[in-house]
Amino acid sequence: MHLNPYGEDPVKLAADLANRRPADVTELADRCLAAGVVLDDPATRRDLVRTGEVLDAWEKVVDAADEEERAELLNRMLATAAAYPRMTNHVGTGWHLHYRDEGQSLGDVLYSLISVGTALHLAGRGMHRLRRCEVTECATIFADTSRTGRQRYCSPRCANRDAVRRHRARATTSG
Repeated sequence: MHLNPYGEDPVKLAADLANRRPADVTELADRCLAAGVVLDDPATRRDLVRTGEVLDAWEKVVDAADEEERAELLNRMLATAAAYPRMTNHVGTGWHLHYRDEGQSLGDVLYSLISVGTALHLAGRGMHRLRRCEVTECATIFADTSRTGRQRYCSPRCANRDAVRRHRARATTSG
């Protein structure tokens, strides 16, 4: 997976994996491949466990109380995961940056990819652009990639559900 200047693809992969955690190694590999992650070796049970650790740490970043806490938690992830940036053309698709050492397992690759991607996303778009849906009964995580940076819901369905709820609440109080 190539990191774009805003970290959008890795953050979307992190949200996808966090919102519906992979049940097994095959599902983890398939979802990573679908997102554009190059698998150097077959995924293992250790990769699945490591991915769970990555997502646990990442969800703490998502749920941080303020920007300072979010940055501190993300900096811890970066310190744990990221090696010095290096240019690579490891699969012959063009030169790009990797923030990891060669020969790392998929779980460790995901730790680096998600950490750096999230840092790029938040630094490039704004520290508030990673959150959970505002609908009370929905805990879905999303990366706000909207033009205005004011996305409050994970999907149009949740936005509509909340609009209907607010409309009915107004009708009840005025009627």
